[in-house]
Amino acid sequence: MPTFTVYKGSESGKITKAQTTRDLQGDAVLVKVTASGVCGTDEHYKHADMALGHEGVGVVEEVGSAVRTLKKGDRVGWGYEHDSCGECEYCLTGREQYCPDRKIYGMADFDQGSFASHGVWREAFLFKIPDAITDIDAAPLMCGGATVFNALTAAGVKPTDRVGIMGVGGLGHLAIQFAAKMGCDVVVLSGTDSKKDEALKLGASDFIAMKGKDQIDVGKKIDSLIITTSAMPDWKVVLPALAPTASILPLTVSEGDFSFPQNPLILGGHTVYGIAVSPRAVHRQMLAFAAHHNIKPVVMKFPMSEEGIEDCMGTLRDGKMRYRGVLVPQQA
Repeated sequence: MPTFTVYKGSESGKITKAQTTRDLQGDAVLVKVTASGVCGTDEHYKHADMALGHEGVGVVEEVGSAVRTLKKGDRVGWGYEHDSCGECEYCLTGREQYCPDRKIYGMADFDQGSFASHGVWREAFLFKIPDAITDIDAAPLMCGGATVFNALTAAGVKPTDRVGIMGVGGLGHLAIQFAAKMGCDVVVLSGTDSKKDEALKLGASDFIAMKGKDQIDVGKKIDSLIITTSAMPDWKVVLPALAPTASILPLTVSEGDFSFPQNPLILGGHTVYGIAVSPRAVHRQMLAFAAHHNIKPVVMKFPMSEEGIEDCMGTLRDGKMRYRGVLVPQQA
């Protein structure tokens, strides 16, 4: 039974180092972690007595007796979901993220995460990393990339669509790239012009700074709006920019209620999507798409240690991350 290092949250919020042991039976796979993304959700759990991290990438070291495809030396990653029943209507229709018995980060497998030396996970919930994607670039795709790609897929975004991305951060800078490579006309809505040049380099066609404005002109109306900011949009300003039947996809709005004016929702024929984590089929498509189109996160690297994790999470908390933090194990 493998024993390995994990980094946990605590009641005080201090990162602590611990050991955990897992059985390597059935279709379980032992993965040596080579990179881990750091997500805003990790910040939510830093006061919990649980292993942190859910954007893991690594190399297969050992496999259980029932593993069918993966072998030692394969590069793999995992994300928010670790397991599901495999038998309910959601699992059988490729929507296992809604399985009543799903195991997801923060609700199961509290003894292990991607802030670790290793992890033991079911083969069915591991994803082979394409050769064209490095471990460091792959890590933020395991949740951030999968989330925005799933949103675009769920909304049925077409290459002829005008896609609005609200916010240029960990999710937003990836959403810009995916939408642009899909052939969409991308307009970025941000607070100030500070990230304009970067947004345009990432593939945006237009950039609009919204701070202090009571109206905006986006030109062609927005068919799908992806919200990656933590604050609720000012709908008085944003609504006139939406095309009839526009899709609205809130990914990281605040923890309070999501509110939207009722009459414009009805009269405009808009659709608001609740987007959970990506199903495995879409996750695989995302990785293939990212590899083919050379989509890469903009990252800042930190050491995989108590101090490194504290530094990384502090950088994220202070709003100074550009744009995804990645933890990298240090050479012995």
